[in-house]
Amino acid sequence: MSTEHRRDGAVIVFDGVCVLCNGWVRFLSRHDRRGRYRFAAMQGESGRALLAAHGLDADDPLSFLLVEGNAAWTDSEAIVRVLSGLGGVWRLATVVRVVPRGLRDRLYRTLARNRYRMFGRHERCMIPTPEQAARFLP
Repeated sequence: MSTEHRRDGAVIVFDGVCVLCNGWVRFLSRHDRRGRYRFAAMQGESGRALLAAHGLDADDPLSFLLVEGNAAWTDSEAIVRVLSGLGGVWRLATVVRVVPRGLRDRLYRTLARNRYRMFGRHERCMIPTPEQAARFLP
């Protein structure tokens, strides 16, 4: 992975105590070879500010948030954009768009509502490794 990460890249706001969400961030860290994505835990200052700026409740988060430039996406569309943004074979994620967004988002929200029960919860937010630290916002 490149040690030079784009400062103007997209930001993914994730639940820093959710086991599933942390797995997602580890997956993206491994596969985002260009360093396109940065991460902000919703429990942190940057994550809370981004959620609030896009009309989402940081204390009751059911949405996945991707912010890139002046645009933002939530839920299933954000996930599709993130995966396709990895390039290569991950661009195939766009085929999910054949499923109506309303249905995709309902499925996503069901998972989001039950994520702690299904996958577990950490006591505190994940601490990035020194190699990952530059990609995490406070």
